[in-house]
Amino acid sequence: MQTTILGRTGLEVSVVGLGCGGHSRLGMTHGKDEKHATRIVEYALDQGITFIDTARAYRTESAVGHAIKGKRDRVTISTKSLVAGRGDLLSGAEIVESLEKSLARLQTDYIDVFNLHGVTAPQYPRCVNELLPVLDKQKEAGKIRFLGITETFVRDPSHKMLQLALPDDYFDVVMVGFNLLNPGARHTVFPLTIKNNVATQIMFAVRRALSQPDALAEVVKQLVESGELEAALLDGPAPLGFLENHDDVASIVQAAYRFCRHEPGATVVLTGTGSEDHLRENIESVLTEPLPGEVMHKLNELFGSVDSISGN
Repeated sequence: MQTTILGRTGLEVSVVGLGCGGHSRLGMTHGKDEKHATRIVEYALDQGITFIDTARAYRTESAVGHAIKGKRDRVTISTKSLVAGRGDLLSGAEIVESLEKSLARLQTDYIDVFNLHGVTAPQYPRCVNELLPVLDKQKEAGKIRFLGITETFVRDPSHKMLQLALPDDYFDVVMVGFNLLNPGARHTVFPLTIKNNVATQIMFAVRRALSQPDALAEVVKQLVESGELEAALLDGPAPLGFLENHDDVASIVQAAYRFCRHEPGATVVLTGTGSEDHLRENIESVLTEPLPGEVMHKLNELFGSVDSISGN
């Protein structure tokens, strides 16, 4: 496993992070139980993964807690609390209650990175004014080591919230959507995170459009219709055929992980899974060398200006 430093936190973590949400939630979305989810986390630890991202909303914190019992000092835990319930921003007391529930489920007395989860641009000012002071007190109490914030990439694919948050420089870690179909963060997010040594959790490296041909075709059609993608640049009916047919690329999924891993400004690439075999394949993809120059050139030619879709 390769490691990196998590920005200004100074924590050494694996470059591959286990994402405990997404479409799989460690297999629990597809009917697997908490014991199965715990085994996935234990397998990730055995493979050298030391960064685990979960959230109250994912309902996987307990599985993580069981897996890290007796191994807490080996793991960097990132968890999150939604900032709104039924349309209203949570109060400071409610955020603290959420933190306490996360601590209990994770069977730990501190969170390495506690994130405000899925914050939108309109919500951001109130989060700063009403929630950050409360969380700062929790840091002083030792229950939180570092603060993070995550965006809603599906609804905010051009990173409007992070463009508000990063200049304020309140957060040590941000979670940002980034993939080869929408690399817009390299223009609007990564220059700011690099400047302030803010770590990034990369989400959406692979989503439906990069694992399902029909979903990819629909996204490409949408981009052509919006004018973000030039139809003349496409090579026939397989928009990413040049990836699949390249001798140094094993698959579109592998290329997608390599694309994210080697992007300047990308710290930890998250991968979600419900099986050990799938996780092992994803780890191997993330750890593969950078994509060939001609492949990167073609991807940038096609999608370099896209910032309207998530690929979900």
